[in-house]
Amino acid sequence: MTAVTSSGPSSTSGDLAPAATDRRISARIGGIAESATLAVDAKAKALKAAGRPVIGFGAGEPDFPTPQPVVDAAVAACGDPRNHRYSPAGGLPELREAVAAKTRRDSGWEVEPSQVLITNGGKQAVFEAFATIVDPGDEVLLPAPFWTTYPEAARMAGGDPVQVDTDASTGFLPTVEALEAARTPRTKVLLWCSPSNPTGAVAPRELVEAIGRWAAEHGVWVIADEIYEHLVYDGAEHVSMPVAVPEIADRCIVVNGVAKTYAMTGWRVGWLIGPQDVVKAAANMQSHLTSNVCNVAQRAALEAVSGPLDAVEEMRAAFDRRRRTIVEMLSAIEGVECPTPRGAFYAYADVRGLLGRELRGAHPQTSVDLAAAILEHAEVAVVPGEAFGTPGYFRLSYALGDDDLRTGVGRMADLLAEMS
Repeated sequence: MTAVTSSGPSSTSGDLAPAATDRRISARIGGIAESATLAVDAKAKALKAAGRPVIGFGAGEPDFPTPQPVVDAAVAACGDPRNHRYSPAGGLPELREAVAAKTRRDSGWEVEPSQVLITNGGKQAVFEAFATIVDPGDEVLLPAPFWTTYPEAARMAGGDPVQVDTDASTGFLPTVEALEAARTPRTKVLLWCSPSNPTGAVAPRELVEAIGRWAAEHGVWVIADEIYEHLVYDGAEHVSMPVAVPEIADRCIVVNGVAKTYAMTGWRVGWLIGPQDVVKAAANMQSHLTSNVCNVAQRAALEAVSGPLDAVEEMRAAFDRRRRTIVEMLSAIEGVECPTPRGAFYAYADVRGLLGRELRGAHPQTSVDLAAAILEHAEVAVVPGEAFGTPGYFRLSYALGDDDLRTGVGRMADLLAEMS
């Protein structure tokens, strides 16, 4: 390999671009947008720590404690010397086996433990899925609204996110026709999330089958985020794409984790399931990136995925109750439209009817402006739709206590009632 050097007059030219050594932050990392949901949550917590009674609807984090048997398993793991040492980068063999068994139990997908990679949370699983199959210039189809991390993870992998818009008229679900219209010779991946963050949309079986067949026909990979698989309501059904469309399984990567189902957001254990060559390659990357996931957290996750779903059902029932409450309260606000979500724990409210109106001397023109005004005057934190690719909306997580939910939406309603 020959190094490229410069010489002659150009080396003293005043028009030279800054040398590489003058750039403190790489363009690749400097171009990453901060997680909007975590930023809102951090601001709400900072204001609360400063003594302000802020109620945060930002982060998708269950307010329940992690189930006690899971905590007990972690406590026991702390005293076991096996967990004080490095373990396989791909995950504890018994956890990989348990995740495979849990997948068969919950979705009907028959996978081998060798097809499972344990990751440091669902976010790492998403990034590693993109990084393993996406080359620079490959296009990634992202139905919008989308979770804030998806486009950033795709860009970090060198991919080009392509937004495919949906709206309330389609239940915030993409159609095959819309995906086909967005497909080009550079299309490599479709990101699929059902139940959806941020809208709570749940795709019916017939749509999952149609989109899976479309992807298989055109050789498009599917990265399917199933983190909210157990949180469905009103008779909705979570349908795993590689189960509904077996022919896509060799080009499908499923990402999941314990965070939402078991109230374990802080434990940071997720996983990636896919073809063995993809999983092996992703495990190689992880061996250099982080080595193994924390052994104590893995032992806790082993207890979670191997145990009964009783605690999960209790949480789901509470989320269902809060879902109905928040939709009713938001829909009662003049200028707000809030479809009823059928999954996850988010309400996605259309606030375009409020933009441009007067509020305490200002005229918020965007949902970012309006969210800032609500935080300032009502001390309620919500995430504006700009974070999800759809300006004019608010995402509100209802994974918080019933009293806080009613108080927070009530404050927001009182403030917005002042608009003229």
